[in-house]
Amino acid sequence: MSSKNSRLRVAFLAVAVAVAGLALAGPAAAATPQATTVSTPQQSPSIPVDFVDLATSPLTADGKSHKVTVTYHNDSATDRTVAPQLLVESPDAGPFLDPSDVKVESRSAGGCWRTVELGSQTGTLFTDLTTAQRRLPAGGTLTQVYRLTVTDPTAVGTIHPRVALY
Repeated sequence: MSSKNSRLRVAFLAVAVAVAGLALAGPAAAATPQATTVSTPQQSPSIPVDFVDLATSPLTADGKSHKVTVTYHNDSATDRTVAPQLLVESPDAGPFLDPSDVKVESRSAGGCWRTVELGSQTGTLFTDLTTAQRRLPAGGTLTQVYRLTVTDPTAVGTIHPRVALY
């Protein structure tokens, strides 16, 4: 008998044994998937699904520091990822604000002030959402205090605090 013929026979026997084993185990074994499913933990979306806009106020260009408090209460029954954000909006007709026109600081849990870098897009200055994200437990309240100082005495605009929801 040639080796090609014996390999074919071995392959046929392997298939026959597999079919016979399946037949002995019954239809339930045939319908049961053998693959293992791996569940992954629920992750927060990388982009906000909504924003909660808070009361706006005019930008005061007097060279003094002004506190802006962003507060949000999580009234849902589950934990939620949130991020406080300050927008400093230029007038529609300009002139557009530059990040050097405003200094923004945030107060840490220990009470220290830390400088916050501002991004800029189409005349709106903004604090970064990714570094501000935090988990807020069900029923919890977020309170973030910012200190805003206008360094350009001719700057005009609106302070728009909000909270990003993930």
